[in-house]
Amino acid sequence: MTETMAFVVDMLVHATPLVITGLAVALAFRAGVWNIGADGQFIAGATAAAWVGVSAPAGIGWLALIIALIAGVVAGAIWAAIAAWLRSRFGVLEVISTIMLNFIATYGASFLVRGPLQEPTHVYPQTSGIVSGAHMPILLDGTRLHWGFVIAVALAVIAWWVMKYSATGFRVRASGVNPFAARSAGLIDVSRVTAFAFVASGAIAGMAGAIEVSGVTFALYENISPGYGYTAIAVALLAGLNPLGVIGTGILFGALETAAGAMQRNIGIPSTTASVIEAIVILAVIAIAQLRADRVTTSA
Repeated sequence: MTETMAFVVDMLVHATPLVITGLAVALAFRAGVWNIGADGQFIAGATAAAWVGVSAPAGIGWLALIIALIAGVVAGAIWAAIAAWLRSRFGVLEVISTIMLNFIATYGASFLVRGPLQEPTHVYPQTSGIVSGAHMPILLDGTRLHWGFVIAVALAVIAWWVMKYSATGFRVRASGVNPFAARSAGLIDVSRVTAFAFVASGAIAGMAGAIEVSGVTFALYENISPGYGYTAIAVALLAGLNPLGVIGTGILFGALETAAGAMQRNIGIPSTTASVIEAIVILAVIAIAQLRADRVTTSA
């Protein structure tokens, strides 16, 4: 395999969780829900998938993968539902509750891989490897690229279609743009729509965690997420909350992370340089969008 091919494969492997969590954030933001908790929902999904993968009997084959993915989706949805319930019942700002839930998920996973779910030798802070039936199939033989990337692209296309052409997508968009008009003129149950979008967003982020375990790590590690949920916010915003755009921005950020790792290995440039570049790109996009808005206002 050539160096270019190896780079492309690593880029797509890195892009897979970013695209899926970016979709989760884009859906929530479109509904006017500031879900900052994609990272915690990702970890919840990864934890559930790892638990299923470790506990599943070896004889059930590929059913272990299906159950692990479902477990990840359910865990992510439940983690988001906590914040949705706090918002609905007590008016707790989701920005605060989701950030707090991120910390709980991070330290909860850390406790599990150092306690009840730790591998048998009790040396490493991780679970045992998941059964082979729970492994995501490889997309290209001889590489690490797995079918999770195809799932990510399919999810983006489905999300785009739902948001653009379905009544559900219209209600989500209307609730996000102007909840008061949606409620009074559109007769939309905004609370119900936003709660649905919140939980669906968590389910998607949980699936990202399950795919990461089944396709890349094959076990649950401490700090399994290097901040995918936070980077996903940049991915979604840079794409203009467009699900199809999230594919492109997710791959862009995947390329930056892959290049940063290669630069650190080969010429000693710190990998955090990628974070600096990401921040510059985001600020540039925000500045261009503001300039365009100012130009429209001035011309009007």
